[in-house]
Amino acid sequence: MNDKIKFTIDGKECKADKGSNLVDAAKANGIYIPTLCHLEGVKPAGSCRICNVKINGRFMTACTTEVTDGMVIENNTPEIQELRNIIIETLFVSGNHYCPACEKSGNCELQALGYRYKMLVPRFPFEFEEKVVDANTPKIFIDRNRCILCKRCVRSIKSKDGKSIFAIKGRGHKAMINIDHELANKMTDEEAQNAMDTCPVGSILKKERGYVDPIGSRKYDKKPIGSEIESENK
Repeated sequence: MNDKIKFTIDGKECKADKGSNLVDAAKANGIYIPTLCHLEGVKPAGSCRICNVKINGRFMTACTTEVTDGMVIENNTPEIQELRNIIIETLFVSGNHYCPACEKSGNCELQALGYRYKMLVPRFPFEFEEKVVDANTPKIFIDRNRCILCKRCVRSIKSKDGKSIFAIKGRGHKAMINIDHELANKMTDEEAQNAMDTCPVGSILKKERGYVDPIGSRKYDKKPIGSEIESENK
């Protein structure tokens, strides 16, 4: 039985497995849809909204939308690109992102998207809100000034018995990532590194790591974000 379905993105005919979300289906066809909160294999949350596409005239988050047979999607139009620019700029001004001094510079997905969408000076005023840094665990610390509330850590970082190490505390503009110190105190070096790698920005950092990778050898120093997907089918 053939479970492949056909759909179209920006005029390109594509095929994907039935039940795939649009981000993964597009990736399988060499088309990049930007994300910050999505992790392949983890239940999508639609938190960052950067993956917004247009389907039948409506904006929808691609990570939470299941692709259907005959679906027609707009992904690369001036309107959508402008929306993504706005989201990226909003994330920059609502946090304190000092890219040149950040340990995640060159490996940061938000920074890489800023380059991809040619962000220069944000059109919005910076908030410069001071947020609490939590350094009370032996392996990691959280700089909430850089957090974009993507919830990747909440959804994917678990203890050995399946308990969530991270959680959301508060609602609306008061929401922030909280950490279970008892569980975090038991993290191994490998688990701490995984937490750092899972975070798309420099909010979760492994202690004593610092600037291990020299400038020029970091993930997005030579290849722009998304290029690895777009080059697969060329």
